[in-house]
Amino acid sequence: MEQTDNKPDGHLIALAMAAHPDDIEFMMSGTLLLLKQAGAEIHICNLANGCYGSQVYGKEEAARVRALEAQEAARVAGAVWHPSLFDDVGLYYDAASLAKVSAVIREIRPDILLTLSRYDYMEDHEYASRLASSAAFNRCLPSYVTDPPRPSSNKPVAVYHSLPHALMDMQRMPVTPEFCIDVGSVMAQRRAMLACHTSQREWLDATQGMGSYVESMADAAREVGRRYGGCEFAEGWRRHNHMGYCASDYAPLETALAPFLKQTK
Repeated sequence: MEQTDNKPDGHLIALAMAAHPDDIEFMMSGTLLLLKQAGAEIHICNLANGCYGSQVYGKEEAARVRALEAQEAARVAGAVWHPSLFDDVGLYYDAASLAKVSAVIREIRPDILLTLSRYDYMEDHEYASRLASSAAFNRCLPSYVTDPPRPSSNKPVAVYHSLPHALMDMQRMPVTPEFCIDVGSVMAQRRAMLACHTSQREWLDATQGMGSYVESMADAAREVGRRYGGCEFAEGWRRHNHMGYCASDYAPLETALAPFLKQTK
């Protein structure tokens, strides 16, 4: 059965869908928090469970711990948390995976989908971005069967890609935003969200040289603000092509957060 709500109803639903627990906190939490302040219902979904992101825990315990940390971060944000679907390095763009992610999109029915950059430093991030945007496209295909089955909907959705980690792609070429959101007013809450992921302190220091991962997040936001936003702290965004998703002039994020919008310099 198709749900025929083909126009936004005034109550915004925003979904942040990324790869691992803490990806949202690093690159898109400020925008999500501001949407919450603007009255949106916000959701968080990390497609992979973080099972290999530990220097201390084995696979199963790491996944359990990181789920608890992600739930606490969602609580800090006032967001609805959704469980992960895959193991780390188990994200692939295939029919079975897409059917699972498409079910999540149809359940939440977001007006705004925030996801990772299509070009990033590791495959999990790039696959998460592809799965999220394709699942949003599939929301309106009535004969497409999700796993588990969920009804299709032609409700418009606008898809936005964050900047990649380190602001560059796999070939170390810079990725520039279409526009930025000034997130200075929510940096304290961003820090509190990321600090919930305590298991990552040792992991990120050992594998990526982040001695203080919370400060690394703040440094990245500061750099985006300096390069592109003309403000102290910013998050950068690129719009996904609207075709198949929404009208060309549908811009719910830009409209809801107009006071914080910074066009790229």
